[in-house]
Amino acid sequence: MIAVEGLRIVAGSAVPVDDVSFTVGAGRVLALVGESGSGKTSTALALLGEARPGTVVTGSVVVDGSVGYVPQHPGSVLHPVRRVGSLLRETARHAGVPRAEVRAAVRDALCRAQVADPDELLGRHRHQLSGGQQQRVVIAQALLGGARVIVADEPTTGQDTPTRRRVAEELAALVADGVTLVLCTHDLALVRALADDVVVLRRGVVVEGGPVADVLGTPRHEYTRALVAAEPGVPGVRGVRPSPDVSGGTRCAPKVSGGPPLTAGVPVLTATDVTADHRARGRSRRALHGVSLELEVGARVALVGRSGSGKTTLARVLAGLHAPSSGTVELRGEPLAAHLTRRRRDQVAAVQYVFQDARASFDEHRPVLDQVARTALLLRGHADAGERARACLARVGLGADVVTRLPRSLSGGELARAALARALLAEPEVLVCDEVTAGLDTLTRGGILDLLAGTDAGLLVVTHDPAVVARLAEDVVVLDEGRVLERGPVAQVLADPREELTRALLGSPVPTPTR
Repeated sequence: MIAVEGLRIVAGSAVPVDDVSFTVGAGRVLALVGESGSGKTSTALALLGEARPGTVVTGSVVVDGSVGYVPQHPGSVLHPVRRVGSLLRETARHAGVPRAEVRAAVRDALCRAQVADPDELLGRHRHQLSGGQQQRVVIAQALLGGARVIVADEPTTGQDTPTRRRVAEELAALVADGVTLVLCTHDLALVRALADDVVVLRRGVVVEGGPVADVLGTPRHEYTRALVAAEPGVPGVRGVRPSPDVSGGTRCAPKVSGGPPLTAGVPVLTATDVTADHRARGRSRRALHGVSLELEVGARVALVGRSGSGKTTLARVLAGLHAPSSGTVELRGEPLAAHLTRRRRDQVAAVQYVFQDARASFDEHRPVLDQVARTALLLRGHADAGERARACLARVGLGADVVTRLPRSLSGGELARAALARALLAEPEVLVCDEVTAGLDTLTRGGILDLLAGTDAGLLVVTHDPAVVARLAEDVVVLDEGRVLERGPVAQVLADPREELTRALLGSPVPTPTR
């Protein structure tokens, strides 16, 4: 179904992909793995006959049949002002579905993509969907398109453990029906469960390839061995050092408090009885039901729950990006305005938010370095903002040759690190991270977690990754359908969760083998 020979992609002086070759048979699954910026997405785009602007592609790429694409940042292919139902119905009509059968086909595709309430989701816009919901809508689009080949770029990124298992099962069912699948992923558990063969990329070059059992079971290359060793749940993970491309420094800049000094044990951010709604088609859906949360100085709290449980909504309320319907948010005992634009500059700097979809948070027409430096200049007034930005970006593994480019030239993982650096340059008292490690390989993720662990800021980490909870958080709050289901110290909740959902969310991240 797929034959790639000598694929080379050149972008100016950079070579994102260099002499990559592989074949994939009908009904087979190939996984492309490697660090952020290793060339996985560029290779995937070549299968669609596409390339990033400003690149030159040579070599041979042959694909037998139409191709469906599920991108790493699903929101980028969802129209910002059209509703989900309109987009999917249009996809179905373009795929030749008879008009009388379109609605049923759309609903069936959403169900197959593991959407819990298809009818309710049809009326929403892109910004009213969680990252996991956006991803499943795009998977539904691919299913409606009837593609013989599906390229899935990080299909389990930003999804909770039970949903990851269901996605693996759904993808396996597609393959059983004869669909050929190419996975670009950092999720080695998904690779083990689903893929037949794996190609390991580093800096655009194939360092190892072959059957999954051979490559991941007895890796020959040093880089592959390091990736496998850093996999969550693999013995020895705590002894693995982060990739040399990511610094484990304590922080990008010293924290500067916007108010009086506080000591540990004192609340810096408090949310009290917060309710929040999403509105679509003139109707309102309650996303949060009287949620309260307190973050002490230097505390680290993990916020977990199924996709659509209200985690991102609560995070956005705290950051002033979603106005609550009722309830209050206070910084150091002072009420914060509901809208970010009405908060003082020092308050904006004090509570920083790192988006799950990092690409959507950057201006595509300005170099990444300029946008990161602007934070230090506008929020903290640093005259040496450019130097500070370069140093902070270097700490997250992004050199000058990368950060001087436009955002479209960076991978999703690279932009996630740039977004984190931008937030740290604001020298926040509270850092809200929404799935900040979801698009990162195991080695880079370790370095970023070390960086976060060394900050003075209070951390609220929205995550689906049990390994991130165990590594970074002191306390955990579990949300379900907009309500707090369970909360407590991480050690206690991990050892003896009270609720069945908590056990499912924080259990083994490894999907059930599906093939």
